[in-house]
Amino acid sequence: MSEGRVARVTEVIAGSPDSFDEAVKVAFDRANKTLRNITGMKVVDFSIMCEAGQIQEYRVRAEVIFVLE
Repeated sequence: MSEGRVARVTEVIAGSPDSFDEAVKVAFDRANKTLRNITGMKVVDFSIMCEAGQIQEYRVRAEVIFVLE
C-alpha cells in the first residue's frame, strides 16, 4: 500500500515599499529559505501602511503550502 502525501500550511506577512507584486516575491523568497518542498502559495490579504497621505509599504498576507517529509 502506498502512502499519501501530507501538506502543511504556514502563514507569512511580507512588505515592500515598491508594490504588491514585490511583496509577494519577498514573502516567497523568505519562506523558500526556511521551508522545504513548497508546492504553492495563496495570497489571502492585501493591505498598505500609509503616513501623511502617502503609501509607505505594500503588504501581503500569504499561506505557504509545503509537503511534509
